[in-house]
Amino acid sequence: MLNDLLNGSWVVVAGDSQARLLVQSLLSLLLDEKRMGMIMGDLFKRHSDYKIVVDEIGMKLDFVWAPYVVNLTNLMVGFKQNRTYPDVLVIGAGLWHMLHVNNASDFDIALENLRSSVVSLLPFSPELGTDGPVTGSVSVRSPHLFWLGMPTLINAMLNTEEKREKMNDKIWHAYYGALHNSRILRSYGGPLLLLDIQSLSWNCGPRCTNDGMHYDGTVYEAAVHILLNALLIESHQKLGSTEF
Repeated sequence: MLNDLLNGSWVVVAGDSQARLLVQSLLSLLLDEKRMGMIMGDLFKRHSDYKIVVDEIGMKLDFVWAPYVVNLTNLMVGFKQNRTYPDVLVIGAGLWHMLHVNNASDFDIALENLRSSVVSLLPFSPELGTDGPVTGSVSVRSPHLFWLGMPTLINAMLNTEEKREKMNDKIWHAYYGALHNSRILRSYGGPLLLLDIQSLSWNCGPRCTNDGMHYDGTVYEAAVHILLNALLIESHQKLGSTEF
Protein backbone atom coordinates (compact mmCIF):
# COMPACT_ATOMS: atom_id res chain seq x y z
CA MET A 1 0.00 0.00 0.00
CA LEU A 2 2.78 2.45 0.94
CA ASN A 3 4.61 1.98 -2.34
CA ASP A 4 1.41 2.43 -4.34
CA LEU A 5 0.41 5.59 -2.50
CA LEU A 6 3.77 7.31 -2.90
CA ASN A 7 4.84 5.86 -6.24
CA GLY A 8 6.23 8.63 -8.46
CA SER A 9 5.39 11.30 -5.88
CA TRP A 10 7.22 14.41 -4.81
CA VAL A 11 6.92 14.72 -1.05
CA VAL A 12 7.99 17.90 0.76
CA VAL A 13 8.22 18.06 4.55
CA ALA A 14 9.09 21.48 5.97
CA GLY A 15 9.47 22.61 9.55
CA ASP A 16 11.67 22.15 12.59
CA SER A 17 13.08 19.09 14.33
CA GLN A 18 9.60 17.59 14.70
CA ALA A 19 9.32 17.54 10.91
CA ARG A 20 12.77 15.97 10.62
CA LEU A 21 11.68 13.17 12.95
CA LEU A 22 8.60 12.61 10.78
CA VAL A 23 10.87 12.26 7.75
CA GLN A 24 12.93 9.69 9.60
CA SER A 25 9.82 7.65 10.37
CA LEU A 26 8.57 7.85 6.79
CA LEU A 27 11.91 6.79 5.32
CA SER A 28 12.16 3.94 7.83
CA LEU A 29 9.08 2.45 6.20
CA LEU A 30 10.60 2.73 2.72
CA LEU A 31 14.28 1.88 3.24
CA ASP A 32 16.03 -1.09 4.76
CA GLU A 33 18.03 -0.80 7.97
CA LYS A 34 21.38 -0.63 6.17
CA ARG A 35 20.39 2.29 3.97
CA MET A 36 18.77 4.10 6.88
CA GLY A 37 22.04 3.80 8.76
CA MET A 38 23.89 5.32 5.80
CA ILE A 39 21.66 8.39 5.52
CA MET A 40 21.15 9.26 9.19
CA GLY A 41 24.18 11.54 9.41
CA ASP A 42 23.03 13.67 6.48
CA LEU A 43 19.39 13.63 7.54
CA PHE A 44 20.22 14.93 11.00
CA LYS A 45 22.74 17.61 10.11
CA ARG A 46 21.76 20.46 12.39
CA HIS A 47 19.54 23.13 10.84
CA SER A 48 20.02 21.82 7.30
CA ASP A 49 17.87 20.70 4.38
CA TYR A 50 17.89 17.13 3.09
CA LYS A 51 16.94 15.52 -0.22
CA ILE A 52 16.61 11.88 -1.26
CA VAL A 53 15.20 9.89 -4.15
CA VAL A 54 13.81 6.45 -3.41
CA ASP A 55 14.50 4.89 -6.80
CA GLU A 56 12.48 1.75 -6.17
CA ILE A 57 9.22 3.71 -6.30
CA GLY A 58 10.40 6.88 -8.03
CA MET A 59 9.62 9.02 -4.98
CA LYS A 60 11.49 12.25 -4.36
CA LEU A 61 11.49 13.57 -0.80
CA ASP A 62 12.68 17.00 0.26
CA PHE A 63 13.06 18.06 3.87
CA VAL A 64 13.24 21.83 4.23
CA TRP A 65 14.53 23.33 7.46
CA ALA A 66 11.87 25.98 8.15
CA PRO A 67 11.49 26.59 11.90
CA TYR A 68 9.38 29.76 11.60
CA VAL A 69 6.02 30.25 9.91
CA VAL A 70 7.50 32.98 7.71
CA ASN A 71 9.93 30.36 6.34
CA LEU A 72 6.95 28.22 5.37
CA THR A 73 5.21 31.17 3.72
CA ASN A 74 8.33 31.90 1.69
CA LEU A 75 8.39 28.26 0.62
CA MET A 76 4.79 28.54 -0.65
CA VAL A 77 5.70 31.69 -2.57
CA GLY A 78 8.61 29.82 -4.15
CA PHE A 79 6.34 26.98 -5.28
CA LYS A 80 4.00 29.42 -6.92
CA GLN A 81 6.74 31.44 -8.61
CA ASN A 82 8.37 28.27 -9.97
CA ARG A 83 5.00 26.73 -10.87
CA THR A 84 6.08 23.41 -9.40
CA TYR A 85 4.01 21.87 -6.62
CA PRO A 86 4.62 18.77 -4.51
CA ASP A 87 2.13 15.92 -4.49
CA VAL A 88 2.29 15.69 -0.69
CA LEU A 89 3.15 18.67 1.49
CA VAL A 90 3.63 18.46 5.27
CA ILE A 91 4.42 21.70 7.10
CA GLY A 92 4.53 22.74 10.73
CA ALA A 93 6.08 25.31 13.04
CA GLY A 94 5.60 26.89 16.43
CA LEU A 95 8.26 25.73 18.88
CA TRP A 96 10.96 28.13 17.70
CA HIS A 97 8.50 31.03 17.63
CA MET A 98 7.39 30.14 21.14
CA LEU A 99 10.96 30.16 22.42
CA HIS A 100 12.46 33.07 20.50
CA VAL A 101 9.48 35.39 19.87
CA ASN A 102 7.05 34.24 22.56
CA ASN A 103 4.02 36.12 21.27
CA ALA A 104 0.93 34.09 20.37
CA SER A 105 -0.76 37.05 18.63
CA ASP A 106 2.20 37.45 16.32
CA PHE A 107 2.07 33.70 15.64
CA ASP A 108 -1.62 33.97 14.77
CA ILE A 109 -0.95 36.73 12.21
CA ALA A 110 1.91 34.73 10.68
CA LEU A 111 -0.38 31.70 10.33
CA GLU A 112 -3.07 33.76 8.62
CA ASN A 113 -0.49 34.93 6.07
CA LEU A 114 0.62 31.34 5.58
CA ARG A 115 -2.98 30.22 5.08
CA SER A 116 -3.41 32.70 2.25
CA SER A 117 -0.21 31.47 0.61
CA VAL A 118 -1.25 27.82 0.87
CA VAL A 119 -4.73 28.52 -0.52
CA SER A 120 -3.15 30.30 -3.51
CA LEU A 121 -1.46 27.01 -4.50
CA LEU A 122 -4.71 25.12 -4.92
CA PRO A 123 -5.94 24.55 -8.49
CA PHE A 124 -9.36 26.02 -7.78
CA SER A 125 -7.82 29.21 -6.39
CA PRO A 126 -8.61 32.34 -8.46
CA GLU A 127 -5.03 33.48 -7.86
CA LEU A 128 -3.65 30.40 -9.56
CA GLY A 129 -6.20 30.53 -12.32
CA THR A 130 -5.33 34.09 -13.33
CA ASP A 131 -1.58 33.50 -13.14
CA GLY A 132 -1.46 31.59 -16.39
CA PRO A 133 -2.66 28.34 -17.93
CA VAL A 134 -2.85 25.28 -15.71
CA THR A 135 -0.77 23.30 -18.16
CA GLY A 136 2.88 22.48 -18.70
CA SER A 137 4.82 22.93 -15.49
CA VAL A 138 1.77 23.88 -13.46
CA SER A 139 0.23 20.96 -11.60
CA VAL A 140 -3.52 20.67 -12.05
CA ARG A 141 -3.75 18.19 -9.19
CA SER A 142 -4.52 19.46 -5.74
CA PRO A 143 -1.60 18.62 -3.45
CA HIS A 144 -2.27 16.62 -0.30
CA LEU A 145 -1.75 19.16 2.47
CA PHE A 146 -0.94 18.41 6.13
CA TRP A 147 -0.09 20.44 9.22
CA LEU A 148 2.31 18.83 11.70
CA GLY A 149 1.07 19.84 15.14
CA MET A 150 3.29 20.74 18.07
CA PRO A 151 4.02 18.02 20.63
CA THR A 152 2.95 17.95 24.22
CA LEU A 153 5.67 19.77 26.18
CA ILE A 154 6.67 18.28 29.52
CA ASN A 155 7.94 21.42 31.19
CA ALA A 156 9.97 19.81 33.96
CA MET A 157 11.93 17.80 31.41
CA LEU A 158 12.87 20.73 29.13
CA ASN A 159 16.63 21.07 29.12
CA THR A 160 17.15 24.81 29.71
CA GLU A 161 15.73 27.34 32.11
CA GLU A 162 14.75 29.58 29.18
CA LYS A 163 12.65 26.78 27.68
CA ARG A 164 11.00 26.00 31.00
CA GLU A 165 10.11 29.69 31.41
CA LYS A 166 8.93 30.50 27.89
CA MET A 167 7.42 27.15 26.88
CA ASN A 168 5.10 26.63 29.83
CA ASP A 169 1.58 25.24 29.61
CA LYS A 170 -0.09 28.65 29.47
CA ILE A 171 2.03 29.79 26.52
CA TRP A 172 1.62 26.43 24.76
CA HIS A 173 -2.17 26.69 24.97
CA ALA A 174 -2.05 30.27 23.67
CA TYR A 175 -0.13 29.05 20.63
CA TYR A 176 -2.48 26.11 20.20
CA GLY A 177 -5.39 28.57 20.27
CA ALA A 178 -3.68 30.76 17.66
CA LEU A 179 -3.40 27.75 15.36
CA HIS A 180 -7.15 27.16 15.55
CA ASN A 181 -8.01 30.85 15.29
CA SER A 182 -6.00 31.15 12.08
CA ARG A 183 -8.40 28.75 10.30
CA ILE A 184 -5.47 27.05 8.58
CA LEU A 185 -6.68 23.58 9.62
CA ARG A 186 -9.22 21.68 7.55
CA SER A 187 -11.41 21.11 10.61
CA TYR A 188 -11.84 24.90 10.81
CA GLY A 189 -12.41 25.47 7.11
CA GLY A 190 -8.77 25.64 6.09
CA PRO A 191 -6.65 23.67 3.62
CA LEU A 192 -4.45 21.58 5.96
CA LEU A 193 -5.26 18.28 7.64
CA LEU A 194 -3.86 18.10 11.16
CA LEU A 195 -1.35 15.42 12.11
CA ASP A 196 -2.04 15.66 15.82
CA ILE A 197 1.37 15.18 17.43
CA GLN A 198 -0.01 16.71 20.63
CA SER A 199 -2.47 13.87 21.17
CA LEU A 200 -0.01 11.19 20.06
CA SER A 201 2.75 12.45 22.34
CA TRP A 202 0.32 12.94 25.23
CA ASN A 203 -0.79 9.32 24.94
CA CYS A 204 2.81 8.12 24.84
CA GLY A 205 3.77 10.25 27.84
CA PRO A 206 7.05 10.98 29.66
CA ARG A 207 8.38 7.48 29.04
CA CYS A 208 8.65 8.35 25.33
CA THR A 209 10.84 11.46 25.63
CA ASN A 210 14.23 12.35 27.07
CA ASP A 211 13.89 16.13 26.83
CA GLY A 212 10.15 16.79 27.13
CA MET A 213 9.95 17.89 23.49
CA HIS A 214 11.27 15.24 21.11
CA TYR A 215 9.57 11.87 21.34
CA ASP A 216 10.38 8.29 20.43
CA GLY A 217 9.84 7.07 16.90
CA THR A 218 6.51 5.47 17.78
CA VAL A 219 4.88 8.92 17.96
CA TYR A 220 6.05 10.03 14.52
CA GLU A 221 5.42 6.58 13.03
CA ALA A 222 1.81 6.89 14.16
CA ALA A 223 1.62 10.32 12.47
CA VAL A 224 3.01 8.82 9.24
CA HIS A 225 0.34 6.11 9.31
CA ILE A 226 -2.36 8.75 9.80
CA LEU A 227 -0.96 10.61 6.79
CA LEU A 228 -0.94 7.44 4.69
CA ASN A 229 -4.49 6.56 5.71
CA ALA A 230 -5.59 10.05 4.66
CA LEU A 231 -3.89 9.59 1.28
CA LEU A 232 -5.61 6.24 0.87
CA ILE A 233 -9.04 7.69 1.71
CA GLU A 234 -8.56 10.61 -0.66
CA SER A 235 -7.36 8.35 -3.47
CA HIS A 236 -10.47 6.18 -3.05
CA GLN A 237 -12.67 9.27 -3.07
CA LYS A 238 -11.12 10.45 -6.34
CA LEU A 239 -11.54 7.03 -7.89
CA GLY A 240 -15.16 6.93 -6.77
CA SER A 241 -15.86 10.38 -8.21
CA THR A 242 -14.84 9.12 -11.69
CA GLU A 243 -17.32 6.22 -11.61
CA PHE A 244 -20.83 6.59 -12.98
